[in-house]
Formats: sequence, structure tokens, C-alpha cells
Amino acid sequence: MAGRSELVVSFGEMLIDFVPTMAGVSLAEAPAFLKAPGGAPANVAIAVARLGGGAAFVGKLGDDEFGRMLAAILRDNGVDDGAVVFDAGARTALAFVTLRADGEREFMFYRNPSADMLLTAAELNVELIKRAAVFHYGSISLIAEPCRSAHLRAMEIAKEAGALLSYDPNLREALWPSREEARTKILSIWDQADIVKVSEVELEFLTGIDSVEDDVVMKLWRPTMKLLLVTLGDQGCKYYARDFRGAVPSYKVQQVDTTGAGDAFVGALLRKIVQDPSSLQDQKRLEEAIKFANACGAITTTKKGAIPSLPSEVEVLQLMGSA
Repeated sequence: MAGRSELVVSFGEMLIDFVPTMAGVSLAEAPAFLKAPGGAPANVAIAVARLGGGAAFVGKLGDDEFGRMLAAILRDNGVDDGAVVFDAGARTALAFVTLRADGEREFMFYRNPSADMLLTAAELNVELIKRAAVFHYGSISLIAEPCRSAHLRAMEIAKEAGALLSYDPNLREALWPSREEARTKILSIWDQADIVKVSEVELEFLTGIDSVEDDVVMKLWRPTMKLLLVTLGDQGCKYYARDFRGAVPSYKVQQVDTTGAGDAFVGALLRKIVQDPSSLQDQKRLEEAIKFANACGAITTTKKGAIPSLPSEVEVLQLMGSA
């Protein structure tokens, strides 16, 4: 990693989330919706940039009003959008999202197919991907061709150029044809990642066991990994490196909306790792990086929406200093 840039390149989907103006209702009951930019890989890129890091986004948007708006949001937040391509024949993806009264999130997606699913390997900005210190991605881009092949090729390019590969599956069951296919495809690229982050829900989905005990988590460990993380919401995070493991508690805040908290956590952690790659081998330094990431995730839950609530480094350090 010596001499490499600190650029974090995110690959995948960016879309418009439509969220109800009224809380605690189903999508059918919602009286109206507000549009909010979203998409986990894009959120991660913006989280990195908001913290003062170098970030770029690779993906495809519809050549429509929403697509142009999303590209402008990337630029306005300091993210390089030079690898964003537009499709005149497909729309930008939309998702209607609500948090019901029972606390469950409900999703309805409009992507049949959406532009992000149609990115081809030939459309990849190879030079940009080669500059990545970290190449970050999810699993939604694995669902359909041609995007799946573009995703695999981009991983290959990044790996050959010496980047660390970072994977957050970001499970969205409603988008997959079946649970079995979701599990198979998500795990099909598991062995290639250097850094993997899963939530409690994803841990159970992938292992079939409702537990966050070490022996369960280790079913997802691979000898090729440098770091495996399990986020536990307001309980913090468990981490597993090659030579050590542990847990880091979160920061207590007044939660308003948890949307984007995981993406904020990932963006903050990747920002710290590209600044000091040796933290992957140093337990004390890694725990400091995870504390920073936990604080970043916590702050994101104190406001509505993902991108608007992603904090600056000053905000994160203030929270850490006051704890």
C-alpha cells in the first residue's frame, strides 16, 4: 500500500428513496412521500468525502432528471463522478421505504430494469479504478447481468492494481428472486474480500444461526481476510482480524432515523484505514479507527435521511470528546 493514494472508490447503485411524510405507517397508508438520494455504495463514498477523504463513485444512472440530480449530489459532496455513466434507455432506480409502527422497514423497488443494472464491463473507468487504495462494493450489483459481470471485472482490476477490497453485502431480500439465490450470490465473491462488514441480520441470514457468538461469526471468516466486522446497532461492533479480535461499544445518542448508519460506519472506517493501513495489524490503532466509525454511525442516526445526516470529522471528534 505504500505510496498509493488514499482514494476510496465505491461501486454499485445510487437511487432515489421515497420516504413517507408521516412516520410509523405502511407504504399503502402513507399520505405523501419525500425524495431522498440513497444507495449504499454512494452513501459510503459521500461519507468518506464528508470526512475529508478522497472518494469516487462507479455506477450507471438513468439519463433523466433524477439521474442528473444524483450525479450533481455526488459532485456537491466532493465525490469524483468521472466514472458515472448515463443510460438513455433506462430510468434511475426508485425505492419506496417506510418504517412501520412495528419497527420493521418496508421496501418497494422500481427497477425493471433500472439503469444501474445495465452497467457493462466495457463502460468501466479502468484508470480511476486502478487508482483506488480501497475498492468498496455491495451485493445488489450481483443480482442481474450485465452489471454482475461489470462488478466482477471491476473487482479484478482493483485487486490487480493493489487495492484493498471492501464488501458490505447490504442485504435487500426483496430484490432477489429467492433467499437461496441471495445467499449463494452474496457468498460467491466472499473469498476475494479483504474487509467484510455484516449486520446482525446478515450474519443470521448467511449462517442460518441467530447468534453473534464468535463461533458463529467465524463461519464467515476466510484466511484471505484482513478484517471481518459485525455491527450490532447501538451496541457497537465486533471485529475479527488475523491475529486478534474484540468488541468496541457504540456511543449513546438520541436516535431519530437509522437509515445510512451502516454506510456512515463503513465510510469512516475506510477513511481511517487508507490513512493508516497498518491499523489492520495493530489492535490499538484498529480499535481507535472503529471507535471513530462507531461515532460516525451514531451521529447519522440523530437526523433524518442518510446523506444529509452524514457527519464531518469535526462533529465526530466532538462526540468522541464528549463521551
